[in-house]
Amino acid sequence: MTAPDSPLEFYATAAPGTEAVLRDELRDLGFRSARLNSGGIPFFGAMEDGWRACLHSRIAQRIMLVLGRYPAPTLEALYQGATSLPWEQYLAPAQSIACGAFAHPSCGENPDFVAVRLKDAIVDRQRRLFHGERSTVSRTDPDLRAFVYWGRERATVYLDLSGEPLFKRGYRMAGGEAPLKETLAAAILRMTDWDGKAPLLDPMCGSGTLLIEGAMWAANIAPGIFRPRFGFERWSSFRSVQAERMRELRGEARRRATGQLPKITGCDLDASVLKLAEANARGAGLAGKISFRPIRLRELQGDGQRRLVVTNPPYGVRLDGDNRLYQEFGNAIARLKNCRVAVLAGSPRCISCIPLHPVERYPLKNGNIDCQLTIYEV
Repeated sequence: MTAPDSPLEFYATAAPGTEAVLRDELRDLGFRSARLNSGGIPFFGAMEDGWRACLHSRIAQRIMLVLGRYPAPTLEALYQGATSLPWEQYLAPAQSIACGAFAHPSCGENPDFVAVRLKDAIVDRQRRLFHGERSTVSRTDPDLRAFVYWGRERATVYLDLSGEPLFKRGYRMAGGEAPLKETLAAAILRMTDWDGKAPLLDPMCGSGTLLIEGAMWAANIAPGIFRPRFGFERWSSFRSVQAERMRELRGEARRRATGQLPKITGCDLDASVLKLAEANARGAGLAGKISFRPIRLRELQGDGQRRLVVTNPPYGVRLDGDNRLYQEFGNAIARLKNCRVAVLAGSPRCISCIPLHPVERYPLKNGNIDCQLTIYEV
């Protein structure tokens, strides 16, 4: 357990392959203790720093508070250790909970059962402290989410500050056929070394996620500003004083937005998808700030201006037998002279059709799909 005057430990979870840019982002946000770690980035600070991370991180999937670490050679030891943690500081019996777990295969236990034992520990402590009263379980809309990581005979218990995953910004009106998660889009933009000032183009923009995330970054619009609330705002420890401070943090974030954007353009063949992209841009407060145009790849021409071209071409079963789209895409990329081009490809066929040698490659995952981010200088 943490001593009263000690800084709290947080953990920002990351999509595979995005850990380094998440660490850099957290350091830019002022979390100097952020250090590289597989799966996510630990950092330290006051509780308010966890709030700020939820509000301002574009790349983190969740922000977690480390509630405790302890030896757990057995499932019973995991349960007993969890009963000693101060759940009552964050959760009242009238509130609901949801529990999750990761159990290393060497533990020999089903993660679902481990999550149940974590829940048991929480409610058993509540029964002792509150004369038999305990929280109910809500898998869909809990007031508090708890998680335990169990491996190497040790358990780490977390509270989820985020509530809904942070990729759910709150601006998306509709997703299109296969939307890119906003957190991954933000990570991709950071991996390209884009400065937020050069023009930005997505020639296959779909519902516009890459462009909207780029515009929000360039305009310094906090990614969490459209969220009505985060998970920590439902904790029993979050009272009127904390709510007032959170209103101040949101107000500060709104005032820091500059509204200054480079030229940002999205193209797609599907007019209905472009309408979705425009609706999403409006939801992000970017109406009229991004130009969406129906243009065929064969019509795309470069003008010699330095810009970033970033895109996530379609892939999947419907393209397995057809290389024509990828051939047109590869030819279009080769015409965009003086551009830096970043392609998130879920199919090796797409990369093979680009007649250029990448200057950088990054393995990533888009959901459960193994992808590769390849970057070119044309």
